[in-house]
Amino acid sequence: MLALILAILLAIILFPIGFLVSMFYPKRGKYLYRIALGIDQLGNVVCAKLFNFFLIDIDGHKFGNEDETISGVIGKNKRKNTLTGLGIALYYILELIDKNHSVKAIEEDEV
Repeated sequence: MLALILAILLAIILFPIGFLVSMFYPKRGKYLYRIALGIDQLGNVVCAKLFNFFLIDIDGHKFGNEDETISGVIGKNKRKNTLTGLGIALYYILELIDKNHSVKAIEEDEV
């Protein structure tokens, strides 16, 4: 628990500083994409219980794997037909933003 509290405090202090410093460097490349990916993976872990309860059936592919994104898990559950009504709604919202987003986000090597 102490390690979690320390990690959160350091993130609150250092993330904004690191982000600002990095934004001033040329050739950021996929920097912003990698940040978004990391946040997505973190959200998959932090909200796993919530998402497992509201977005998927009991037999669905579970949220919580730190190597998967929320979108990837939604895609796997869409394929398995284990999304709840709310999960299906989220799937179609993602479809409006980016065609085949959840399917493209699936990483087959992540179980």
